[in-house]
Amino acid sequence: MKPVIAIVGRPNVGKSTFFNRLTSSRDALVADRPGVTRDRQYGVMHHNDRSFLIIDTGGIGEEDHDSQDVANLMTEQSMLAASEASVLIWIVDGRDGLTHVDEILATEFRKLNKPIYLAVNKIEGYEADLTTSDFYRLGTDSIWPISSKRGDGVPHLLDAIIKNIPATDDEEVEELEGLAISVLGRPNVGKSTLINRMLGEERVLTFDHPGTTRDSIKIPFEKNGKDYILIDTAGVRRKSKVHDMVEKFSILKSFDAINAAKIIILVLDASEGVTEQDTTLLGMIEDSGKSLIIAVNKWDGMETSDKERVKDLLSRKFSFIDYAQYHFISALHGTGVGNLFKTINKIEKSLDFNISTSDMTEILEDAVAKHPPHMVNGRRIKLRYAHIGGTDPIRVIIHGNQTDKVPDAYKRYLASVFRKRLKLVGTNVLVDFKQGDNPFKGKKNILTQRQVAKRRRLMSHVKKR
Repeated sequence: MKPVIAIVGRPNVGKSTFFNRLTSSRDALVADRPGVTRDRQYGVMHHNDRSFLIIDTGGIGEEDHDSQDVANLMTEQSMLAASEASVLIWIVDGRDGLTHVDEILATEFRKLNKPIYLAVNKIEGYEADLTTSDFYRLGTDSIWPISSKRGDGVPHLLDAIIKNIPATDDEEVEELEGLAISVLGRPNVGKSTLINRMLGEERVLTFDHPGTTRDSIKIPFEKNGKDYILIDTAGVRRKSKVHDMVEKFSILKSFDAINAAKIIILVLDASEGVTEQDTTLLGMIEDSGKSLIIAVNKWDGMETSDKERVKDLLSRKFSFIDYAQYHFISALHGTGVGNLFKTINKIEKSLDFNISTSDMTEILEDAVAKHPPHMVNGRRIKLRYAHIGGTDPIRVIIHGNQTDKVPDAYKRYLASVFRKRLKLVGTNVLVDFKQGDNPFKGKKNILTQRQVAKRRRLMSHVKKR
């Protein structure tokens, strides 16, 4: 079994900073306030030629500043992560000292009957022995003074953990493997509910209030023998409505999730129709070149006339995305959610292609023959050959003359032709042009003496006439 280490503790003690240090990443959102991490975040740690799966958790044991209900859900998620783990790293705040909540947590963690390593964080500028002395009252001998921010004491803690976890044959944990799928959308459209429905468990915290999800959460899972990674993201609102600093970072994490995924599921709220922010998000996804599924949520219970109105709205406002795959679903009740995986597998299969430069050029020549580009200043734009410039996203490079004069409409035409000939499902094709430099540009043709004499003779005949 793969070793799993869970990072647990009260809110705002430095768990996410510690997670980022172990995984050498910035996957966990960090801010100097409690309640920022609300779901389990998975990552991979490498140390001394060993690999482990790391779980970052939300704070346990204190009331959330937004809602006690959210705090209870956070505690439940964190305790689930602790029960999954082989080892617990319990982070406490050395500057706050031992608290009553820490004493309660010590009792709860002992019930799990797992190895516990107590890491006393935030020791910068303090005497380590004095900082840790209070925590010996918890009855544990494994106490390690550390600084998550600076890294002090962290290698010694990891050495001790690895020493007590025997290596296994199936321990190879290189990176989170699987088809990456990001779920994007505005706040409170049902993204986390959809992910829980796809997973078949209450894995992600859901609450009927916008902004419950703040971080981008990566969730590896297996379905029908295939590995996937679902990425739950914070809802993206208009900039004018974003005032909270943590929410601004959450939005940036959502944008990063677009680049991290192979397939994007854009969730819309059918009851609210299509908003300006939905269109903006769609434009960003199109520019990224990622495969796209549009999941229209909360479809059940709508009147037939309202459904037709929404479909008509989608066809008009999203006409520039003619490759997207639509699904009309109910994340809450599960209607239509199972069909998402059929489309996901079709998309993945269509992305697995191998085509030569000669075949790509043949497609280009057929497209130009059926619909040649317009003349520019009396000269025809010449598109000579094409080849694949990348597969994530799919990028086609076309070489020719006057390519900087190719209209956007003609570029969209070529992208559509390549998409159809490559038999891509739900995937855009990014088309880039390259123009060779004219080797004679700026050079003056210097005539030989013989050419000068010939020119002079010809000009004399012209003058006589």
